[in-house]
Amino acid sequence: MDSPRRRNAQAVLVSLEADAKSARGGFACLFSNSDEYESALISERRAQGRYNHPRGRWPILIFIGCSLLLAGSVLLLN
Repeated sequence: MDSPRRRNAQAVLVSLEADAKSARGGFACLFSNSDEYESALISERRAQGRYNHPRGRWPILIFIGCSLLLAGSVLLLN
């Protein structure tokens, strides 16, 4: 005869097996390797516009300023 305690233990075992199967399924990865992941990440960031930074005039102005400082110091020291 099946006692209520044995039926309860069987129900707990079935519940634990279902939980384990669910937990294993939660760790599945969508990508088979890191190259696929990186490609998807880059295309998603491009779609968000993260890589399209408009360039300002600051780099050119800093270059011209440094060039003028260098030319001035060379003329002063000669």
